[in-house]
Amino acid sequence: MAWKDAWSYASRWIGKDQSEQRSDRENSDGKREDANLPLNARVGSVVVLQKTPMIRAQAQGSLLEMPSDDETFIVAISRIRTELEGKLYRYYLQSGDADIAEKFIQVYVDANGEVKELAYYSRLCRLVPESVEDQQIFSGEAGYGLGDASYTMWRWQLEEMGWDEDRLQATFLDQDHVLFQRDAGDPHAEFVMPFRGTETRIDKADGSEGLQQQVIFMPYSRALSQEQNQHRELMLISTEIIESTNGDRNKRGIYVDFMIGIPIETERLVVQ
Repeated sequence: MAWKDAWSYASRWIGKDQSEQRSDRENSDGKREDANLPLNARVGSVVVLQKTPMIRAQAQGSLLEMPSDDETFIVAISRIRTELEGKLYRYYLQSGDADIAEKFIQVYVDANGEVKELAYYSRLCRLVPESVEDQQIFSGEAGYGLGDASYTMWRWQLEEMGWDEDRLQATFLDQDHVLFQRDAGDPHAEFVMPFRGTETRIDKADGSEGLQQQVIFMPYSRALSQEQNQHRELMLISTEIIESTNGDRNKRGIYVDFMIGIPIETERLVVQ
């Protein structure tokens, strides 16, 4: 796929304002819809996430953005229903609304309810497909695009996003691109159909606010160093088709999110 061309129809870049105030997440009668979740997480829970791995990743050229000092609360929780045997949850530190890029902790638990994978993600950018052909490329329906064996991120793309020279140099060194490899399916296949699912997000503990959307996604990754126990950077490319917002099915939309993440160890995360 001409991923490089796809960048040309980005509608906007996400701003960095992180000043949204937190609100009480429990309704007056105490009824909650966010109980019995992995790590005992709830909307409004305090998250203590060690930043050492993130700082190390950034020093090795990661595209990741760390949570700011005020992003310590779970402001929304979602469950993504897919064909995976286990369950996939997202604990949002920023929900991605009002032009603020989302950040979340993704949790995968197996059929026995044991946490098997944890990762922290921040949104690098959002693209809006402008035609049916564009939508087919980012949904896998074209037979190429999302699901290709690799994805190339170019230096000029981040320059357009306003990255400064120090960050560009840390990421690209003397190269003009970095390459991510697909993390699913036959590694020798040129194309693998992306995963599909439904994400239901709760923004308030009583379930009175939130959204539901179809998600079409594929995970990619790259090594951040050539050391034996090398650290890896994750890229999750996800097409999201909003079906309803706060129960209103007239509030619909479609966009493509590029999420950058790193795996995190269970002992480095505390949810209170």
